[in-house]
Amino acid sequence: MAQYDYDLFVIGAGSGGVRASRISARHGARVAICEDFRVGGTCVIRGCVPKKLLTYAAHFHEDFEDAAGFGWTIGETAHDWKALISNKNTEIDRLNAIYIRLLKDAGVELIEGRGSLVDDHTVKVGDATYTAGTILIATGGWPEMPDIPGIEHALTSNEALELDSLPRRVVIVGGGFIAVEFAGIFNGLGSDVTLAIRRDLPLRGFDEDIRAGLAEELTKKGITIAPNTTITSIEKTADGFSLMTDSEEIIECDAVMYATGRMPNTKGLGLEEVGVHVNKKGAIAVDEYSRTTVENIYAVGDVTDRIALTPVALAEGHAFADTVFGKKPRAVDHSNVASAVFSHPPISSVGLTEAQAREQYEAVDTYVSRFKPMKHTLSGRDERSLMKLVVDRATDRVVGCHMLGADAPEIVQGLAIALKAGATKADFDATIGIHPTAAEEFVTMREKQPDPTTPGSIEPAE
Repeated sequence: MAQYDYDLFVIGAGSGGVRASRISARHGARVAICEDFRVGGTCVIRGCVPKKLLTYAAHFHEDFEDAAGFGWTIGETAHDWKALISNKNTEIDRLNAIYIRLLKDAGVELIEGRGSLVDDHTVKVGDATYTAGTILIATGGWPEMPDIPGIEHALTSNEALELDSLPRRVVIVGGGFIAVEFAGIFNGLGSDVTLAIRRDLPLRGFDEDIRAGLAEELTKKGITIAPNTTITSIEKTADGFSLMTDSEEIIECDAVMYATGRMPNTKGLGLEEVGVHVNKKGAIAVDEYSRTTVENIYAVGDVTDRIALTPVALAEGHAFADTVFGKKPRAVDHSNVASAVFSHPPISSVGLTEAQAREQYEAVDTYVSRFKPMKHTLSGRDERSLMKLVVDRATDRVVGCHMLGADAPEIVQGLAIALKAGATKADFDATIGIHPTAAEEFVTMREKQPDPTTPGSIEPAE
């Protein structure tokens, strides 16, 4: 008779949890997974997928405008927000059903409800308890909002995807990727958008040239950026909402959305009671194999606060299953993980920023290309792309690739392979480009930027 009900019990049916459960079952494990909302997690249900569908929708108004330069006559256009949200929901329902089918076909038992730990081998879901030899925590992250007067009036990205109508004036508080993506969505669909950020530029942690370039492009599109601004209170008014800033200025709007960060979703899981260590942010501490401080309890994905990206959670979940049930121990390499921000225009990056490279290497060379995309020579749109390579001078190895402009994520995905393989600047130079494309700029940049230590050159931004 089996010692436990299951070999593996997974708490959280998002990308990482579903992948881990399916692969573990494929290795022969008896697996159950619990979920208190919908199978698919943040990415499928309330993150990457619905957000990008809305991003596609928001681009059409520029496409209609640009068509005139290519000889097209476009009649009067109008957008139906309710139709967009309805169609988006239909697609999410389809994906949710696919994820449920994947679990069923893999032989994984799906249990509805929020799980919590009773002890190191027991999980409680509702009034029932289940035992397992191994437990995996994959509960993801959740939006965090500050404790200020009136914060109950604010939306997060969760609610922004379900609004009944498009707000005429919206203030988005935050400067991270979620904030700038929703700024592009609302702006593209016709809202008057203000982006309130605590620093001078959005996207802290990205390369400074990219940050500055994006801020310029967002401003061109009519998005108001309020730098060095903190909202201190929110009041409901007859016409909408009134926001007070730390400089005692008032911003009026019809909706306010907070995108000031996400926290690991660990509250109420009973982790500390059974000895699982969490840090000050609530993130679960794990080793390279995703094992926590309790030998048979593991954690993957955003709940560990390593790299909060869906493909990373998938990789961690797969590696966990192979390690624990496939008897093929392997750790995920978290270096040179490419990322994208589906802003308007999008950006994408892999490797080190210039500032990070200068901290890590004795000498660094940078190459930058700024240009108007070929499409806009006829559209007339004032939009510019930016590409940047960061190179370790001693080895000639390319250690960072960054791009702002149309198709940046599609282009940088390929460059991520080159960086993972250790490509040098000479390798880039020896590669013949595809003409005419924007991507060829990455293999035709030859002129180094002035070294910041050279007299008369521009000091790097802080």
